[in-house]
Amino acid sequence: MSRTFSQPESLWSRVEIIIIAGCVISAIGFGIRASFGLFTLPVTEFYGWDRATFGMAMAIQNLVWGMAQPIAGGLADRYGTARVLAAGAIIYAAGLVAMSLPQNAPLFMLSAGVLVGIGIATCSFAIVMAAFSRKVGPERRSWAFGIATSAGSLGQFLFAPLGQAFISAYGWETALVLLAACVLICVPLAAILRTPPADPNAQPREAETTLPLFQALSRALAHRSYVLLTTGFFVCGFQLAFMTTHMPPYLVEGGINPTTASTAIALVGLFNVVGSYMAGVLANRHSKPYILALIYAGRGVATLVFLLLPLTGASSLIYGAVMGLLWLSTVPPTAGLVAVMFGTRYMGMLYGVVFLSHQIGSFFGVWLGGLLYDIFGSYGPVWWMSVALCFIAALINLPVRENAAPNFGRAVPQT
Repeated sequence: MSRTFSQPESLWSRVEIIIIAGCVISAIGFGIRASFGLFTLPVTEFYGWDRATFGMAMAIQNLVWGMAQPIAGGLADRYGTARVLAAGAIIYAAGLVAMSLPQNAPLFMLSAGVLVGIGIATCSFAIVMAAFSRKVGPERRSWAFGIATSAGSLGQFLFAPLGQAFISAYGWETALVLLAACVLICVPLAAILRTPPADPNAQPREAETTLPLFQALSRALAHRSYVLLTTGFFVCGFQLAFMTTHMPPYLVEGGINPTTASTAIALVGLFNVVGSYMAGVLANRHSKPYILALIYAGRGVATLVFLLLPLTGASSLIYGAVMGLLWLSTVPPTAGLVAVMFGTRYMGMLYGVVFLSHQIGSFFGVWLGGLLYDIFGSYGPVWWMSVALCFIAALINLPVRENAAPNFGRAVPQT
């Protein structure tokens, strides 16, 4: 009688090792991108540029990141996440090195805006979450998404002082090269997140679709809950980008010292580690649309109270901490809903489309913040716009249905 023996699980295929590798990639990819504000003064002073030139490069970066994300996700779905993450790390590093080279403003926008934007899209927590969606069971999927998002926030908290230390010790050009070397750490780590390329002839799992890619995208865009979810995520990007770019000068102009203003922003990143993780845990146990509605409403209430109370150092720090808890906590339930609606076969592409909406919101948050400030001499109009959009986003997410999308199952063979 023959006997069969199960093969021991490889260390590198264990879920814990996969999550650790993905978290390191998320921390590096998002953390370095979040440190770019440190380069504003040294770069503009070196070249004699105005702030608008550097700001436009960052705005282009956000937009390119958003536009490239669905494409990067689709490539990860088709060819496997490891290849896309490794290629993205190389592009990201090349963009950082190109930023350090002598250049004019258009070339800087090409390197810092386009090249780095593509690199972030292909080496970021969005692709990591696509890998997690295939490696982690549905009962822990939102939790894993929360871990990946928390790691990105922790990277923001860690790389800000590291980037500043590099600039102080070696100058901004060498600092960019050193950060590029950090990004290349993601190349070997990407192999741990290897997922098999899509095989159009393979028999999919019971819950997965057999629709061709563009037909799947078309049906997703016709699904009401997906459209509502995508629309709500625009508000997330609008508020985050506006605060990251314009809250420090708002506080300083309001009489808050620069150290307290920077500490308030740092608290956002620190408390977001907790907020993102808790959102992932709660999204595994409770209604994801209701969690999103509460997060957006909470942002609106927190911002409303902050604007109505006298502006002080204490109120700034408390607001930074509260917003940190709600900062990227929208990501785990949002990504979880995409997986529930459409399965994991096209997770990278379909979450990428949602994230594109986020980045379009980011572009408008940065742009309108500066434009309306120039018109009115105050950030007030955009702050109140942000409050209104938060409550609108809360209402938009309430009708979202946490169910598999109809007409997204097996393709009907042509007769």
